[in-house]
Amino acid sequence: MSFALVPLAFLMWAVTYPARALPMLAPGIERLPPTAVAYLRLAGPAALAALAAVNCLLTSDKPPHLLVGIEPMAVGVCVLIVARTRLLLPGVTAAVVLVAVARALGVAA
Repeated sequence: MSFALVPLAFLMWAVTYPARALPMLAPGIERLPPTAVAYLRLAGPAALAALAAVNCLLTSDKPPHLLVGIEPMAVGVCVLIVARTRLLLPGVTAAVVLVAVARALGVAA
């Protein structure tokens, strides 16, 4: 197990936290134009979606190609649940459980 990417994770947190925290911390945020409020509220989920798309749907081969297996199915389940419930946690939980069960049953590697 390597901790080489931990500093990068902290850097990503430091760069993205202000945009995610602004709607909670800024007084009068509701007075911003609706487009700005929507942008600020969707910045976090958009970043997570981009990370999921790159890390779960593409291989690390040169050149990258689409991954076939349980991971794309888990991403699809997550997207469906999040779109239906508008909640991120149940979608991510369902995706993690799907992959864990598939790997426990030996269906996925």
